[in-house]
Amino acid sequence: MSTVTRTLRNLRHVGLKSYVMQMLYIGDTKYGRLVGTDSMGNKFFENTEELPLRTRWVEYAKHDYDAAHIGVGWHAWISYIVDKPPTEDAVLQLRKREWDPVGPIPNYTGTRGAFKTYNTTVPKLNAWEPTVAERR
Repeated sequence: MSTVTRTLRNLRHVGLKSYVMQMLYIGDTKYGRLVGTDSMGNKFFENTEELPLRTRWVEYAKHDYDAAHIGVGWHAWISYIVDKPPTEDAVLQLRKREWDPVGPIPNYTGTRGAFKTYNTTVPKLNAWEPTVAERR
């Protein structure tokens, strides 16, 4: 939760429209320098004056945001795995490879498309099946 002075300072920096959008989506106000954008239109920001591990954030291009909508290089940067963003790091520069997916792969957890394991072993226990005796 922000203090009142921090919230007012951020409101002055980002403007009223951005302030309302940030409060709706992330529940906090933040401002910082724009580090870059990815191929899906997401904007990545950084502010080193924030608390540790709260210095980097993303503003998603779509309103139904999901962490799967972030590219591999940007995910490494926003998760503090690497120090340089993909725009500055030669190793993380986006190269098109034939096995890369065309777009983001959605998270199918909880849907019919979710991964389910298939067991090929014979069960050691069987469920009890009642039998009906004939009447005399």
